Amino acid sequence: MTEEAVITIHGLTKSYGPVQALRGVDLEVRRGEIFGFLGPNGAGKTTTISMVCGVLKPDAGRVLIGGMDIWLEPKKVKQDLGVVPQEIAVYEDLSARDNLNFWGSLYGLSGADLKTRINESLTRVGLADRANDRVKNFSGGMKRRLNLCMGLLHRPRVLLLDEPTVGIDPQARLNILDVVRDVAASGTTVLYTTHYMDEAQDLCDRIAIIDHGRILTVGTLAELTRLAGEAEVLRLTGPFDDPAVRDRLGALEGVRVLKADDELAVLSVDADGPGLLDVRPRILAADLEVSDVSIQQPNLQNVFISLTGKELRD
Repeated sequence: MTEEAVITIHGLTKSYGPVQALRGVDLEVRRGEIFGFLGPNGAGKTTTISMVCGVLKPDAGRVLIGGMDIWLEPKKVKQDLGVVPQEIAVYEDLSARDNLNFWGSLYGLSGADLKTRINESLTRVGLADRANDRVKNFSGGMKRRLNLCMGLLHRPRVLLLDEPTVGIDPQARLNILDVVRDVAASGTTVLYTTHYMDEAQDLCDRIAIIDHGRILTVGTLAELTRLAGEAEVLRLTGPFDDPAVRDRLGALEGVRVLKADDELAVLSVDADGPGLLDVRPRILAADLEVSDVSIQQPNLQNVFISLTGKELRD
């Protein structure tokens, strides 16, 4: 573990029968950073988060939070750990304030201190005026914000967020992202999984991409984007799932096929190759059903497709 690492994940493996969910995951998350965790559905993100917070035990490997093993010193570790799960964990027949009173008491908070923290938390997420309303009358975005309050109430040093903005309106989403930035700026370490590429690009200091239970790469946005090289990227709309069609795409000089399916092909055009002016007419002459062609500069989405062969939401 490096001196600045707050979360250290070493050699995590997990199988469900014949299915290997994790295959030796290693990660370090530094103090005060927002660390993004990206991967297609089933890649191993939620399994990893479940092990980091001590809900799921690995077949092998260790998780250290602040140098303490989550399985050897669970009570000490969990006092410093805030968890916001993908599924909203609120009691809908209770008010927002009563929900927070209950969760705060589980962390040993009480009296004036708990009341102050509840008021601060509700104000922080824009729910102060709905503190005494029953949660069943809240919108999806309001429930997500209350869910975030529960993870922050005891002022954790480490915050685990598993897709905290899924299915909510843009205003609630922006509020949650602002709170996450503010929490990290105060020194809290954040491990953040998301299905939104723009969130990872705008929010995270570093990003790990996981697929099939393995970490494929880790780096800053600039470092990951450089993996796409200086090449430009072509997105072709049309049916490209036929193997013969994919072969014709792959045979084009100076072109690398990042993705080809029944709706879209994504091609990387080598900066040292013939260039776009030569490649585009070759594509049009290759007997392909192309309905639209667009050009993109290298970005995180291209890197993701290049490494996993999938769009983020596949």
